[in-house]
Amino acid sequence: MITSEVGERISSAVARANRAGRPAIAAFLTAGFPSRERFAGLLASTVSEADLVEVGVPFSDPMADGLTIQRSSRTALEDGTTLPWILATVADLPPTESAAPVLLMSYLNPIMAHGFDRFATDAAEARVAGLIVPDLPLEECTELRSVLDPAGIALVQLVTPATPPGRLERVCQASRGFVYAVTMKGTTGASVDAGSVGDYLERVRRVSPLPVLAGFGVRSAADVAALGGFADGVIVGSALVEAIDRGQDPAAFVRGLRGEETAS
Repeated sequence: MITSEVGERISSAVARANRAGRPAIAAFLTAGFPSRERFAGLLASTVSEADLVEVGVPFSDPMADGLTIQRSSRTALEDGTTLPWILATVADLPPTESAAPVLLMSYLNPIMAHGFDRFATDAAEARVAGLIVPDLPLEECTELRSVLDPAGIALVQLVTPATPPGRLERVCQASRGFVYAVTMKGTTGASVDAGSVGDYLERVRRVSPLPVLAGFGVRSAADVAALGGFADGVIVGSALVEAIDRGQDPAAFVRGLRGEETAS
């Protein structure tokens, strides 16, 4: 598979949502939360409704995550969630055309422990579309990307409001599938002020050849609508994990983010 095709499943899913007149919604679930027994059903429900699904690989030191995802990761780890189990669970999803592409979001350590080559092979067999590694800087991603690209797995890059202009362009050019635009400094879980990040998101879109999705702090249909004026899509994580913890169906929550029913 040539590099230009890597990430096409992801960018096409975002484009479909945009053609429907709305921002794409990428829904984040912590793998194995609230239990391994329940996770497969929650994942299937989310894949049926969201435009993209990010499956978070729980890790003992989640430095970019706020308390909600930290707690969900600890619960998942205590229940025995592992990367091989996650890949097997994703592989068991029915391969339907309408299902959202699945990406994994993982810190580097679990992937290194699994082995880069083995990870690329196993993730491709599980039909994983992309990978997000928040603690892997652009300058150090060559080895991992060299095995992901031939497997057709998009390595998504992250930018922040503090990313300098020259580096912003380099990161956007290196990304696959979409560019993950972190909306704030610090960890996940806080609420985003869409008005304050509009200029930043527009800067990212000007230099990005790929769709730009805004993440961190998206909690409501109002947030989705506001950020949709500046980005091609949004990523919702902590708010969805909290909804699952309350016993809410994730598909219903995603519909609520689109304004189709109450999301709380």
